[in-house]
Amino acid sequence: MTDIARVAGCSQATVSFVLNKTPGIKLAAETRERVIEAARSLGYAAPSFAHLDTANILTPAIDGKIGFVVDQLATSPEAVVAIEGARQASWNAGNIILVAQTLNDPEMEPRTIRALREHGISALIYMAIFTREVVLPAAVYELDIPVVLINCYTTDHAFPAVVPSEIAGGQHSTRHLIQHGHRRIGTITGEPWMEAAKDRLKGYRRALATADIPFDPELVIEGDWSASAGYAATKELLALDDPPTAIFCQNDRTAIGCYEALKETGMRIPEDISVIGYDDEEISRHLHPQLTTSVLPHRAMGRWAIEQLDSFAQSSGTRYPITKLECPLVERLSVAECAAKLAFFA
Repeated sequence: MTDIARVAGCSQATVSFVLNKTPGIKLAAETRERVIEAARSLGYAAPSFAHLDTANILTPAIDGKIGFVVDQLATSPEAVVAIEGARQASWNAGNIILVAQTLNDPEMEPRTIRALREHGISALIYMAIFTREVVLPAAVYELDIPVVLINCYTTDHAFPAVVPSEIAGGQHSTRHLIQHGHRRIGTITGEPWMEAAKDRLKGYRRALATADIPFDPELVIEGDWSASAGYAATKELLALDDPPTAIFCQNDRTAIGCYEALKETGMRIPEDISVIGYDDEEISRHLHPQLTTSVLPHRAMGRWAIEQLDSFAQSSGTRYPITKLECPLVERLSVAECAAKLAFFA
């Protein structure tokens, strides 16, 4: 909202009123249109704002209560963002979202699901914080109501599922640096067992291959998504005989540590080295310079889940494809033309 307010030339409160359609607030149609256009121009995907088009407001067929089960709620903002996306999409129909955290507990999770059903939910949304394959408890298969999966999927494809398009996101991020003349691009990954880390790295390698840039394993440093790992990995990259001119941090927290290491060595961002992040966490707007990064589409995934419930027609033996939503790039101030390229042309 801070970014949108800056581009639209209004306050963050005005952006909030527009995006949330706050009742009782009178704003000029021109202001509303300017805010929506600013949001789209910054790369936020249109599905995130579809509810603002009053001619296309969804009225889900599900009427009443929707259960929303997530493995972790208190430790990260992703679930809250997805819940808000679902809330926005179903609000017009008067549906209530009932939320429960399960921690994947083998005893409490099925009990939680059954309790929600006893409270009269007419659909269930099941979410995992980390993108992964899940083994659902039998209690889910026993339900006689629609079930949709967010950020996870099952091997039997028994339910509609949506995940971020991480390979494309990693490819787009790396390609953005290549388009600015960078060919020596380092990357700091997450933990290798995580699907997001593996897929973002695949995207990085695809972008290099497409641009005919040889892959150099020295430029890939394994991290753990933390700022401290970003700091240590950046120091390692800078110590190479031929250090990178740009660093793709595969999440924003890693970028925080990267910034600190670069500034400690006296390097300027983006004049001396470009940095790009991933996830579009709130901190990315407050770094100096502001961090170019990619949006994880949790809000859009929450909305997508409601859209599936609206047209749900489950039948025995149906196999549903896994839907992948784009991770739009938000360009800010941490990427510039490669200094080596500029020097060559000078």
